[in-house]
Amino acid sequence: MSALPSPKTKRVLPGFGISLGYTLLYLSLIVLIPVSALFFKASGMGWEAFWSAVSAPRVVASYKLSIGASLAAATINAVAGLLVAWVLVRYRFPGKRLVDSLVDLPFALPTAVAGIALTTIYAPTGWIGRWLTADGLKQLIHAPLGIVDAILAHAGSAFTTVPFAQWLERFIPEDGIQTAFSPLGVTIALTFISLPFVVRTVQPVLEDLNPELEQAAATLGANRLTTFWRVILPEIWPALLTGFALAFARAIGEYGSVVFISGNMPMKTEITPLIIITKLEQFDYRGAAAVAVVMLLISFTMLLVINLLQRLSSQRFAAPL
Repeated sequence: MSALPSPKTKRVLPGFGISLGYTLLYLSLIVLIPVSALFFKASGMGWEAFWSAVSAPRVVASYKLSIGASLAAATINAVAGLLVAWVLVRYRFPGKRLVDSLVDLPFALPTAVAGIALTTIYAPTGWIGRWLTADGLKQLIHAPLGIVDAILAHAGSAFTTVPFAQWLERFIPEDGIQTAFSPLGVTIALTFISLPFVVRTVQPVLEDLNPELEQAAATLGANRLTTFWRVILPEIWPALLTGFALAFARAIGEYGSVVFISGNMPMKTEITPLIIITKLEQFDYRGAAAVAVVMLLISFTMLLVINLLQRLSSQRFAAPL
């Protein structure tokens, strides 16, 4: 007796052929064709002209700043974003929803507005920047120590903190800690705009993490550090690497929030996207395309390496069943 034919499975979306065709068409229009046009524009220069455009000292200095600041910002957010996601998932406190919504503020805030706000705050006359000047740092040193001296004097003690304050002043730079119009300001701006990528990538993984695993580890005698390193970190590590990669990719191409706080000083605080904009304003379209191709290759290489690390870490931390 022959078996009855199984009924066809009903699918919500069309078949594989139509779905794949639409996917390839959409990716071609949005990604492949613009990227191909970029390479085609740069290829018309010739190798010598291309190398001269991408290896100029001013351009190389912008590479170092953009890549270095982006890596620093992504690393900072990998730690800070994990802590923020942990607090939002594991604790209940008044105003939690407000804090959760503030994480998405860099997404909603125009980058130019963010750059102007950060420059205003961290400029030498800003709310935070004035305390980072040489005089501001001295005030920060003497204010709490002066309170200590007053308390000791009231108690009848002859001890004074003046020698200690003078010793601390030796470590203050002559110009203070310059934030705005410096590489540090660029890093601050990139950290601001890339934080949500880490938080929103790690947060769902922490929410799905079974707390019974931590309880079992504690029952077996593991301390908090061991529990985090052997139980929690293997579960969130792929998501943390993904957040790091997204933060880096977002930061390396950022322009609006950095152009104000950096000061745009050639060879010092000039980022690569500004170099590309400058070449476009000078009608050097091929030179701009050449620099853009280098940045594209750097970003693609970094993402490829991070994806490889994700795969290796998943295989390493995978527990046998």
